[in-house]
Amino acid sequence: MDKILEAVVMSSYPNNVKQGLVRRVIEAAKQPMDSEQCWSMLELSTKLYLTGDTKYKREIGKEVLEVYGHYHPEEFEEFFNVRFLLSLLQEGYGPLGKRSHYVLDYIQLGLQFVLESPSANSIFSLLRIEVLRKVCERPSPKQCAKISRLLTQHPQCIPTGKHQVLFCQQLIRCIGQFQCVSEGEEDIMEFLEQVNKVSGLLQRIWRTQTSAILPSLKELFTIISSTEEQEAPSNALASVVQFVPLELMDGVIRNLTNDDSITDVQMMTAIGRMIDWVSWPLGKNIDKWIIALLKGLAAVKKFSILIEVTLSKIEKVFSKLLYPIVREGALSVLQYMLLSFQHSHEAFHLLLPHIPRLVASLKKEDSNSAASSLEQLAELIHCMFFRFSGFPDLYEPVLEAVKALPIPNEDRIKHLLGQNAWTSQKNELACFYPRLASKSETGKIGLINLGNTCYMNSIIQSLFMASDFRHSVLNLTEGNSQPLMTKLQWLFAFLEHSQRPAISPESFLSASWPPWFTPGAQQDCSEYLKYLLDRLHEEEKTGKRIYQKLKESSLMSQAVEHHYLNKTLIEKMFGGKMMTKIRCLKCLNVSSREEAFTDLSLAFPPPDRNVHGSTSILPVEEIGPQLIEPPENPSQLTGSPWIQRKPPMTGEPAAPPMLVETVGFQEPGEPANPLSSDAIGVDAAKDPCSAFGGQACAPKDSRSVLDLINYFLSPERLTAENKYHCEKCASLQDAEKVAELTEGPHYLILTLLRFSFDPRTMKRKKILDNVSIPVVLKLPILVTPEETEDVCQRGKDRVGPESGFMSVVYDLCSVVVHSGISSESGHYYCYSRECTDTILHGQPKDGTAKPASDKQLDFEIQWYLFNDTRVSFSSFESVSNVTSFFPKDTAYVLFYRQRPGRQSCPLHEALAEAGRPHGEPSLHKDLMEAISKDNILYLQEQEKEARNRAAYISALPKSPLWWRDFDRDKDDDNSSGGCSPAAGGGGSGSFHGLVF
Repeated sequence: MDKILEAVVMSSYPNNVKQGLVRRVIEAAKQPMDSEQCWSMLELSTKLYLTGDTKYKREIGKEVLEVYGHYHPEEFEEFFNVRFLLSLLQEGYGPLGKRSHYVLDYIQLGLQFVLESPSANSIFSLLRIEVLRKVCERPSPKQCAKISRLLTQHPQCIPTGKHQVLFCQQLIRCIGQFQCVSEGEEDIMEFLEQVNKVSGLLQRIWRTQTSAILPSLKELFTIISSTEEQEAPSNALASVVQFVPLELMDGVIRNLTNDDSITDVQMMTAIGRMIDWVSWPLGKNIDKWIIALLKGLAAVKKFSILIEVTLSKIEKVFSKLLYPIVREGALSVLQYMLLSFQHSHEAFHLLLPHIPRLVASLKKEDSNSAASSLEQLAELIHCMFFRFSGFPDLYEPVLEAVKALPIPNEDRIKHLLGQNAWTSQKNELACFYPRLASKSETGKIGLINLGNTCYMNSIIQSLFMASDFRHSVLNLTEGNSQPLMTKLQWLFAFLEHSQRPAISPESFLSASWPPWFTPGAQQDCSEYLKYLLDRLHEEEKTGKRIYQKLKESSLMSQAVEHHYLNKTLIEKMFGGKMMTKIRCLKCLNVSSREEAFTDLSLAFPPPDRNVHGSTSILPVEEIGPQLIEPPENPSQLTGSPWIQRKPPMTGEPAAPPMLVETVGFQEPGEPANPLSSDAIGVDAAKDPCSAFGGQACAPKDSRSVLDLINYFLSPERLTAENKYHCEKCASLQDAEKVAELTEGPHYLILTLLRFSFDPRTMKRKKILDNVSIPVVLKLPILVTPEETEDVCQRGKDRVGPESGFMSVVYDLCSVVVHSGISSESGHYYCYSRECTDTILHGQPKDGTAKPASDKQLDFEIQWYLFNDTRVSFSSFESVSNVTSFFPKDTAYVLFYRQRPGRQSCPLHEALAEAGRPHGEPSLHKDLMEAISKDNILYLQEQEKEARNRAAYISALPKSPLWWRDFDRDKDDDNSSGGCSPAAGGGGSGSFHGLVF
């Protein structure tokens, strides 16, 4: 019968004819027959099943085996013996070089017919040893899946005792070497099924033998932490973790993170490879294990590992949000990585270029998964905006991308940031602040935030960029007895000459710290600035002079020189004077008092006040970006219909007040015309925004710095409870109070009083009004008759021959921005530029103007953005628009520099001349040596860090092409943000890229 069957199978008959003949043979096999005949048929069917070159032949072999197993059990048991199976497993079947791949399938098929036989236990014992041996040989995924099917169907064959633990460990090693060699979708699905089958066997073993779990996990960690492997272990290992009971997680993580035998490099390698597992589409709870290990490392303060891994992996995790099948787990890991990385903006900033494209892709996908992910992503982004404010230039495209998505409230943001931080002790992360490989491309140096010290950093950078003040400080003599000024000199010198990207102002902070400030808490930068200037002034005022005498101007009289030299540096640079006059409205008697100031605190007018109307007696002028040169003929401005007359006070001659002059943006060489249709300012233009492309000024209903100054200078009625006690009337009377500037400071500091106490909530609230900032403005300064005569002789700007006021031009040089809604929280950063007189200084002494082509527009002067350690190029446009894009980012403290010229006083001209650098100031020997030593130390630190970092990076698992998720379709106009179709849901290439 075996000959007949072989002849039929090998014949050239059509399959349907063969099938009929085979049926007859199989039916005949169900009848009794002798043992020899059975053996012949079993040998033939074994040959067909194991070496058949077609699926049809293997199917016939399988059918015959099953018939003989059912109808001739004794002969089958005798044939399917231990010796035969050992030969199959160890030597294989078939000719050399063409051994059968179906041995395990054959054994699984035959086992069902010998389970009750006397030889069953011997066969099981043999298979327990042989499957362990097979696994140790690292079979392919397909063969491993066959072993798993065999053992799942016949658990009696699973190794027992210590061999069972070894079997699990070796099976995990096999999984670590699995690779899918094909990119076809069917092959990938088959590969995933094979991996699932193998990991499912581990789950079965662990359920019945929980003691095998921990040794298995130890082997898994050994594999993923190895730094010796040429190739990274397969992401298929993720399938192992999903079956580990979550109740074991805490103990496992605690043991790992507290194991001193595990080096930092091994731990970093392991967690890096685990993070790669977010790509595995079949994994459950993988994100929970990754996050648990990250939290465990934070608990034992392994911050260097967390930082390295986060910065190297966060972009890859972010890219997986493109794929719905792994999106949920990837988003969980991304959320923890970002929300925990709170010491630095580096991780978030790595994602900024990719966010708009991902958002566009998710919107295009239009699925529940995409919609949910968009909301969570928007919440995450706003948390990062809140934590790392001060980067408007970088955040603008991202804000535009998510503007239509919900914005979380501040309580929600604080909750998320509070529960995910690595540590509540900020000083534990002090040495891990942003690593900057080199100085900013701007050439400027940043300041390290020492724990909510951005208020100090922004003030220091603004003072440093006040070039006249900086050069005066750097020129101070050695060996003075003023410790705070000396520390400021050292800080400025390091900001000028250090090779570091950012320096620590720790020494200056401790010396300038107001005693009532709370360590580690956010403070008011204006309050700090006032305290700092007052301290510096008082130190010098007590006679501890620390600077060389400035070179006197030949124009100075002896009296003026004496007055000048008796001033402290703070008075010379920031000191102004203001006259406060109170007029009794009954007897018209006027009392006056002059007082010094270093800044003007500008309150906001009441909401019902007309902010665009000029309401002050001494209105202020705005000059838009223009030539750095005073107006040639100020008298042209006197005929304006907007002049408001100041009522004369008793005993004073009537005099026309200064004009609210708003000189618009004009072309080089054109005269400034306040009444021109393109002028911008308080009253001048119908459409202010048209003057600068709609971007240089605030909306029509917003306020201007001019409104606030005019409100400050406008008369105030003292009535009711605020009545004035008139000495002449000897009683309380209604009165009018007015402030007049009598001496303009060299640097004018304006503080916008944005923080007010709300009696309803019993808290300080912030006024978030957008305030437009003029880049150039004119300030009316009251002058004495003697000074008026001197002004006339010197040809200074004044309103008229009888006027007691002259106009002083100021150029904007710094803007300190507060980001947040409370003075006790938020963040400070500043915009600054160098305001010098290099242009004016080079002009002829007689005041003759140079040709227009030789002049420079003041808004073309380079602006910089200082945000703690980060310094970047910026522009006046960014300064003007910051609140429009980021409503909580508002200008708070403004620095203006008086422009030398015909309208400035001789003191300031001499000051500007002396402060003007003829090359950089020469520093004293000790300071130069300290800077030189620190620069050498920094280079040594860089070399050491480079070596350590090279060792770290070489240990990180390689993931060479993660960025293709963003870039593969960037030139395809029909792509959704450079992503694959349906956000990665289809296409074999994209699917293969996802998993592997």
